[in-house]
Amino acid sequence: MKPNTCKAISLACLMAPTLATAALSSNEAIASVQLTNPSDYQRLDEVISFDLFDLGLRKQDERARQLVAMEGELSLPSQSVDDDGDGDYDRFLVGLDFAPGQSRDIEILVAPAVANANAFPKRTQAEISRAVGGKWVGQVYEGGTGFENVQSLTPPAQHKDHSLYIRYEGLGIESDKVAYRIYLDKRNGFDIFSKTQHELALHKIGQDGFESYHHLADWGMDTLKVGKSLGTGGYGHWNGKGVDIVSEVDGWDASIKENGHLQSSFTIKYKGWEIADKKVDLDATLSMKAGSHLVHVDLEYSEVPGPIAIGLVKHPNTELIEGNRDISNFGAWTYIASWGKQSLNDDHLGMAVFFRKGSLEAVTQDEANYVAVVETGNTGYDYYFCSTWEKEPNGIKSKADFIAFLDRQMEKLTIPVRKEVVTTLDLANKQGALTAERALAYSLQMSESEMKRLGYGLALDNFDPDRERAANWTYTTGLLMQAIDDTAAAAQRADLRSYADKVMASFIEDDGTITGYKKSSYNIDMVNSGKYLLRLWERTGEQKYKIASDHLRAQLEDHPRTSEGAFWHKQIYPSQLWLDGVYMGMPFLAHYSQLFENGAETKTAVHEFEIARKHMRDSKTGLYYHGWDESKAQSWANPSNGLSEEFWGRGYGWYSMALVDVMDFIPESQKDLRKTMVKLIEEVADSLLGVQDPETGTWYQVLNKPEHPANYTESSASSMFVYFMAKAINEGYLSDKYKDAVLKGYQGIIDEFITFHADGSLSLKDVCKVAGLGFGRDGSFHYYMTEEIVDNGPHGVGPFILAGLEVSKLLQ
Repeated sequence: MKPNTCKAISLACLMAPTLATAALSSNEAIASVQLTNPSDYQRLDEVISFDLFDLGLRKQDERARQLVAMEGELSLPSQSVDDDGDGDYDRFLVGLDFAPGQSRDIEILVAPAVANANAFPKRTQAEISRAVGGKWVGQVYEGGTGFENVQSLTPPAQHKDHSLYIRYEGLGIESDKVAYRIYLDKRNGFDIFSKTQHELALHKIGQDGFESYHHLADWGMDTLKVGKSLGTGGYGHWNGKGVDIVSEVDGWDASIKENGHLQSSFTIKYKGWEIADKKVDLDATLSMKAGSHLVHVDLEYSEVPGPIAIGLVKHPNTELIEGNRDISNFGAWTYIASWGKQSLNDDHLGMAVFFRKGSLEAVTQDEANYVAVVETGNTGYDYYFCSTWEKEPNGIKSKADFIAFLDRQMEKLTIPVRKEVVTTLDLANKQGALTAERALAYSLQMSESEMKRLGYGLALDNFDPDRERAANWTYTTGLLMQAIDDTAAAAQRADLRSYADKVMASFIEDDGTITGYKKSSYNIDMVNSGKYLLRLWERTGEQKYKIASDHLRAQLEDHPRTSEGAFWHKQIYPSQLWLDGVYMGMPFLAHYSQLFENGAETKTAVHEFEIARKHMRDSKTGLYYHGWDESKAQSWANPSNGLSEEFWGRGYGWYSMALVDVMDFIPESQKDLRKTMVKLIEEVADSLLGVQDPETGTWYQVLNKPEHPANYTESSASSMFVYFMAKAINEGYLSDKYKDAVLKGYQGIIDEFITFHADGSLSLKDVCKVAGLGFGRDGSFHYYMTEEIVDNGPHGVGPFILAGLEVSKLLQ
């Protein structure tokens, strides 16, 4: 992700490209990590999470119980976490503070002596406590002699509110900043125990009954009147007029999952929630981290209950505050909040729920609640809630300060601490010289890993894990399957070809209809997967693939264009040429035209590149801006030239790949067109050399701003650029003077972005999930930093596989 110093781990092993298993004993390194604060302000109490699978550990690996995090000789607060409650650890947490823009280097070790000696202050807690020593009389538990904390509890059928059976009537969770309780009865309200001291307090609360915590005590007090509402951050169903709270259920099962010093969590299983004429099983896991006011809520359900409502109690004399939604549709977080003198102590209390902007359907309210109605996935949804009280230490006392607090939390959720992880397992498998065989092996191993990870999830009638929705006809599926198909050809693997063919063929009906495709949208992204249909037609001769390709060709025939003939990116993006769209449409057009039109439209395809160069190329750097609006009407467009603001890495990557891919379909006889394209290829290659990171050989998310702490080296763009230059050299468009840059770039991709797993699979990290322009995406540097960074996004995996194939050819 960023240049770092953590590659200093030395191993004697000489391995790869197949998996090496490094035998790690006690007091031996698991990984070295560089962590960077991307913000220009201090970040305190950051709890960084590491997936144990990504650290090279196996499932049920006992070493997970003896992990420590060291910064030099200092042992840092850390905790291993069991996410799914199966008794095996899944993640490792480390707590740190950061100065503005600061990078910190740590090591993760197996060190039993240090782990056993560590005794960090406990800063989170989760509990459920039941009465003992009494008996049930009707719906009241009478004669109890005290309370005992338990790991799990299923309330008996006679339990209701004020039954005197559960201490403070529900489950409690807290950090050292604030505590919350969730009623374990039909109210299902979310309440606040605000604190006058930053220390744990739940164990003190309710030992003498229900009344005392409604009054100010040395620890604080219950500050919220929940009533018949969601309380602070609760969830329910939106029926179109109001919130249906999770009330009518067959029963509840509650269990404490974690009770650690850095993170605690619990799960409530709602059995048979009767809602919208059906019964739904709902699991809610709530977790808190040290030093944070925020609770993370993770909902999973047996079937979608309908529109989900998350929200806040609506008290008199409060106002609804809405966070900025002029932000990315993807990844970025925003909020709704309330502020006012709404505490039971008649002082200022602020509450908020945070959600991804792209999931928001509506902000509304009913008689009792301020509500965000959100669109959820097929299996679940996650969000955060929080509260602040003016009497807590350094408490927030004004609306302006509360909004500033919320905006900072929103930014921290959207732009997390950057992390660069290098494991001993990675290094064991990255030793040795780069060879043609090694590069091919990496592409093969990644193709096999994707086939194992995805199965047929990208095929019709399945679930696309990348887009978190039903699989559909989309450009990334065609990109990834083309890469796997090319690997099948290079490695002579019929199983890989069969897999890719089946995924793509699943969308094509016998009459040539493309399921999920809609011509009238005039979305040029949807043309990209047509490249694979042309392959299928060439291999099989089946008419349905020709007809399906004809549908896409017909779109390009009618597709709206700029005054000079450049294809709009989409109907909903009028007058706009994006670099992405050049890749999505032009190689298909050129290939189709060669197959069925005697190359009549090859000149049209080349003209697209010429228009892009004319309007989007920066004369100083040679780089291309992400988008151009001919009308200069878009909010992201420079009013003088219509250009977007930044040089986005992957946008330029799409364009560069398109350059060499179109050349496959320009005949040698069309010398002028080929000469035009070769000149463009040389210009782009030269511009890339100017922004290639000299240390790692990779390229940044925003190409020309490597010095900014939020910027990061990004794997999809880096893979695209290596593919482009390697293929250009292989085909004779570039001279060998670019070879060193190609090999340095590819080795940098392996070193920076590839993670080896103990099961033999590979992952590609640091992939920008998606980025675009318009609809809140303003094309600013900050915008590109807010888009989610993921592992194994198809935008990156496909080009990585293709880059390895071309580098393998280059080294033969």
